[in-house]
Amino acid sequence: MKTLNEQNKIKDQPMLELLGNENININDIAIDSNDVFPGTLFVALKGSRHDGHNYIDEAIQRGAAAVLIDEETSMKSPHNSHSSVPLIRVSDTREALQHLVSFFFDYPATKLQLIGITGTNGKTTTTYLIDALLNQAGRKCGMLSTIAYRYGKHTTKAKNTTPGLLELQRNFSNMQKSEMTHVVMEVSSHALEQGRVAGCVFKNAVFTNLTQDHLDYHGSMDAYFESKKILFSQTKGESIINIDDPWGKRLQQEAQNKVWAYGIEQKKDLYPIQFRSSLNGIWMIAKTPIGNIEVSSSLVGRHNVYNILAAIGVAILQRLTKEEISAGISALKEVPGRFEKIACEEGFTVIVDYAHTPDALDRLLQSIAELSPKQILTLFGCGGDRDRGKRPQMGYATAAFSQKIILTSDNPRNEPPLAIIKEIEAGILSYKREHKEAAIDYEIVPDRGQAIWEIINHAKEGDIVVIAGKGHETNQLIEDRTLPFDDREVVRQVLAEKRRRSETIHSIDSK
Repeated sequence: MKTLNEQNKIKDQPMLELLGNENININDIAIDSNDVFPGTLFVALKGSRHDGHNYIDEAIQRGAAAVLIDEETSMKSPHNSHSSVPLIRVSDTREALQHLVSFFFDYPATKLQLIGITGTNGKTTTTYLIDALLNQAGRKCGMLSTIAYRYGKHTTKAKNTTPGLLELQRNFSNMQKSEMTHVVMEVSSHALEQGRVAGCVFKNAVFTNLTQDHLDYHGSMDAYFESKKILFSQTKGESIINIDDPWGKRLQQEAQNKVWAYGIEQKKDLYPIQFRSSLNGIWMIAKTPIGNIEVSSSLVGRHNVYNILAAIGVAILQRLTKEEISAGISALKEVPGRFEKIACEEGFTVIVDYAHTPDALDRLLQSIAELSPKQILTLFGCGGDRDRGKRPQMGYATAAFSQKIILTSDNPRNEPPLAIIKEIEAGILSYKREHKEAAIDYEIVPDRGQAIWEIINHAKEGDIVVIAGKGHETNQLIEDRTLPFDDREVVRQVLAEKRRRSETIHSIDSK
């Protein structure tokens, strides 16, 4: 608990005007009026869709102890009729919040070792690997990922890859109170651009790769890269950078702190001397700054060799021994929705994966092709209201490896599903024109549930079925509706129904 008077004395936080009593207690901070309870300071933020200033009356009715507003909002507004509720005016409520939340929660990030992971693909798996390595070795590590926010026995479903500014500091505070010493977290380009991690100093940072995504937001690959680069300006220790990636090579040259380079092709600080990948996992001998380390992992594919190398680099910098590193890599059995194998008795394999960029889909399918299945059957779609430029690229990448493709809906949001699918289809047709000998069969089935049924019914013994795009997600976003939908559960239901029908036919035949 802090008083309003204390909040107003935050360093570098200019208060332009205050109306009302400054000696009141503040129990919490909220940026959503629905989260306001008696004693809360409500911070009115202007977002892309909503302006918190329009919800001040609602916040006051719910018991807000004070309200923070920006310079453009008149102090003579109707809200001042609530004379018992102090109003504080600042030049920019978002900038003020950056200073305010750290102060309110007593600067928890300074009491934790922060490890940040950024890049287009591989962030989640690398984060899970580092979390497993540190916890297996006895460190008390919390995790903030696209899938979940977790520390000790506490787990909550993630709202964003990187929590918002207020939620992030609240998580840090809860972790610190729960005696966590380390936090490994995914740091998205949006979070870096929007200042969600402003003021956070990272012990170590990882750059996995940079490929096309989010250009609807960033506008260009250079701007996307500059957003990612912010993380490394906030890192005081060593950075771990994938230099097989051209953007990683550029970052290595521009980073101000010490860099450990990893790759498969480029053999610098961390690289595999040998590795094998099968459906059962990866075996590797890694060359590292502390000598060769042999590891076995249940993760699959060349792309996960990169993720394992990055995690090993962080583990070494965190002073883990070779033995602890081998044990920690083995301890992680799977990452939800990342090359997640669904139990199947039919003789083919079904994999659910989050791949939703051209590079991620290409790497996933290449890894599967290296397993030599009879056929690769791929189902995917693209999200609506997002980077349209990647849609034909994903169609092209899929055509390069798949014998059967079903194009369907992902999260269409406010775009017509068929319009999205047509843009993906252009990439498949482009591949077919360039490779006239390629035998590619594809269908368009906009209903994702029906599409999963169709592709599983096409599968034969020895095939691998890939359900890509949504991975761990448990909802589908269609217009303004959020509908329950989990690829993994739908696959299990389809397989169960397929077995039931097969058993019924067998029973009839036996009679």
